[in-house]
Amino acid sequence: MGLFSRLLEKVKSGLTSSSDLGEIEKALIESDLGATNVRELLEIAKISKDEESVLNALRSWLSPRDRTLAHGEELQTVLVVGVNGTGKTTTSAKLSALLKSKNKKVLLVAADTFRAAAIEQLQTWGERLSIPVITGPANSDPAAIAFDGARQAIAVSVDYLVIDTAGRLHTKIGLMDELGKIKRVVEKSTPINEVLLVIDATTGQNGLAQAKIFIESVAVTGLILTKLDGSAKGGIALAIEKETGIPIKFIGTGERVTDFAPFDADSYLRGLL
Repeated sequence: MGLFSRLLEKVKSGLTSSSDLGEIEKALIESDLGATNVRELLEIAKISKDEESVLNALRSWLSPRDRTLAHGEELQTVLVVGVNGTGKTTTSAKLSALLKSKNKKVLLVAADTFRAAAIEQLQTWGERLSIPVITGPANSDPAAIAFDGARQAIAVSVDYLVIDTAGRLHTKIGLMDELGKIKRVVEKSTPINEVLLVIDATTGQNGLAQAKIFIESVAVTGLILTKLDGSAKGGIALAIEKETGIPIKFIGTGERVTDFAPFDADSYLRGLL
């Protein structure tokens, strides 16, 4: 029986003391649901008849928006954003590998030019996956590299252009201005179809704070949650969708290229319970 099931069953039994409730609340908060959401969940548990009733209530916390990646006959351009350390560059490669496995022609762009290791990392992934990577000199203009990538994508008729961007600071100035410039420059050649924000699940509520700042500053269309394993910390996915309304489109669960998949909301909720 999962953490949520055990705790909710105890609440529903009516045999909980104030100290029991305190322990339950603490355990749920440690699952990264957030204090406000925990209190709401406990109230739901008290009035729900069974686990399915709880599931139905929690489903209303999830985003109703489409979770599928943008697709169509024309070139689809995906901007991958987020702060450094979230696994953004590896995620860009994993997404590209998933698309290639579906017989899509993909081009990667290393627009994190301020971190030489990011360029090298993406080049290594590109060689391993047999996916071409557009790069430029270290510390060069990221927007210029992205623009070159867009022109190349059009010239060779790829299905998806995946642009890995810098993520030095999650502030509204500097990085956000830079992301805005990349978007404007690329859109001179082709529309940006997706802006995917990468969030590290292990950062908990700090990840939620990062998400809010990016969503306020750039037109985020979907989230990718990395380092999401089977631990109780998985509550952050529910918290992020409830707070932002932006759908999680993919999850990363490990270092292998195959440790990446579309987010299945119903399986996720049942896993929690």
